[in-house]
Amino acid sequence: MARYTGSVCRQCRRENMKLFLKGDRCFSDKCSYDRRGYPPGQHGQRRSKQSDYGMQLREKQKVRRIYGISEKQFRIAFKRADRQKGITGTNLLSLLETRMDNTVFRLGFVNSRNQGRHFVRHNHFTVNGKKVNIPSYQVKKGDVIELREKSRTVQAISDSLDAIVRRGVPQWLEINKDTFKGQIVGIPTREDITLPIQEQLIVELYSK
Repeated sequence: MARYTGSVCRQCRRENMKLFLKGDRCFSDKCSYDRRGYPPGQHGQRRSKQSDYGMQLREKQKVRRIYGISEKQFRIAFKRADRQKGITGTNLLSLLETRMDNTVFRLGFVNSRNQGRHFVRHNHFTVNGKKVNIPSYQVKKGDVIELREKSRTVQAISDSLDAIVRRGVPQWLEINKDTFKGQIVGIPTREDITLPIQEQLIVELYSK
């Protein structure tokens, strides 16, 4: 699978919003978007008019970059959301939110979704007592995510849990810092996703 290896701060600048891809750095004075809040490249500061298709494409790219997934993974998630009952756009965001890498980030175990993928792949977490090392694993209501015993002294995880007050935990999740356990207590609703995402534009793009 192709993986983006360039500067993630360029992605924030390209989408003209903070995507919070670098954890604590995004809250500091070092944030590149705060220092240079215009698209990257030679013509980044020029004003340009976007077509309807351009707006739809940018919205899709923005969501893809927020969750750090490939085009193929995103298309699979959309097809699955389209088959489910309910609103396709809301279903899509719910599927992306309940990915394993995003869930451990939302619980506060890690500082970013990228870090979440790294720790999930390296066997730091269990789901209902069983090892899960697939970042795209879909968690469901009632699942218990636990940090493995040998991983509880990892400094990056300790620092992230200490910063959980600032980030907060969404209502569909519960975290117990003392036991290093998190539980899925509900299904994420549209109100739980506070990022400015216009999912209807994505639905329109894939409906053509």
